[in-house]
Amino acid sequence: MDKKLPDCPVETTLTLISDRWKVLIIRDLMGGTKRFGEIKKSIGSVSQKVLTANLRSMEESGLLCRRVYAEVPPRVEYTLTETGYSLKPVLDAMWDWGMRYKSRENSDSERKNA
Repeated sequence: MDKKLPDCPVETTLTLISDRWKVLIIRDLMGGTKRFGEIKKSIGSVSQKVLTANLRSMEESGLLCRRVYAEVPPRVEYTLTETGYSLKPVLDAMWDWGMRYKSRENSDSERKNA
């Protein structure tokens, strides 16, 4: 990665995964290697152009590796690197926080309707 990273560690993390698609790509690849079409199908509303740009950026940052097979048509697979897998505690914390938030929102909604 040629870019100078910020001094703040939180800002560095955000620089690498701040795009919503990147976090979802990491989420999907935590389960193992996937092909482009599998990632796109799982994420859903992302365009091919945006997904490709995010995958390239993540490869450049060292979060995932891209493997191209010399077949017709070419087969391309994406796998998290060790650095990519090291984000698991971050994603787990986001999952836990999101679940607590949704639970709180549901509780607040139920109280308003009562």
